[in-house]
Parts: sequence; structure tokens; C-alpha cells
Amino acid sequence: MKIQRLVLPGPGPAAHDAARLCARLARLYEDGACAVECDARAVTAPGLGAVEVLARLRLTARGRPLRVTGAAPALRALLDLVGLVELLGEAEQREPPPGVQEGVEPDDLAL
Repeated sequence: MKIQRLVLPGPGPAAHDAARLCARLARLYEDGACAVECDARAVTAPGLGAVEVLARLRLTARGRPLRVTGAAPALRALLDLVGLVELLGEAEQREPPPGVQEGVEPDDLAL
């Protein structure tokens, strides 16, 4: 599996960075990338620009694997707040990880 890396600019990507980063992401997939990791280590002051960039990158990926790595706690919290936490490759709060099935006891009443 060929995984490519896309580096997000710091200290916080702005909305005007989205078009350039989306074009780069599209090229990576066209060139054969099976998955792309967005390196967010430089993002130390995330804001709405970072949210817009990551949302547009997610749309550009069109269901292909895209994951954010190196996210600082502030970026993690912001992605959780706006519903993009799945980009971090972690299970959402209050949801079981993929592949985990809830157990049912024989004497449990049906709802």
C-alpha cells in the first residue's frame, strides 16, 4: 500500500491554502497513492481556516483513505467540535471502535 504524506502549513493553515492543498492531494491520488496522511505537526494555532482546509481535503479525497497525523490537542479538540474527528483515525467519543460488537445477555429484554 503506497501511503503518501501531505504537510499542512503552520502555525495554522488559512482558507486561501485550501485550493493549493486540495490540488496537491488530488495529484497524489492520481499518481497512485492508496492513502494520504496529512502531517499536522506544524499546526500550532488552529482556527476556522484549518477546519475549512481539512473539510475541503476530505471532500477532495472522495472516500479514499485520508488521515491527519501529528495533531496537537487544540486541533484535535477543534476537529471533534466540528465533527471531523474521524480524520484523526480514532473512534468518536461514545462509539465503539470498528469491529467491536456489543454483547447481549440471554435474559436482556428486547426494546
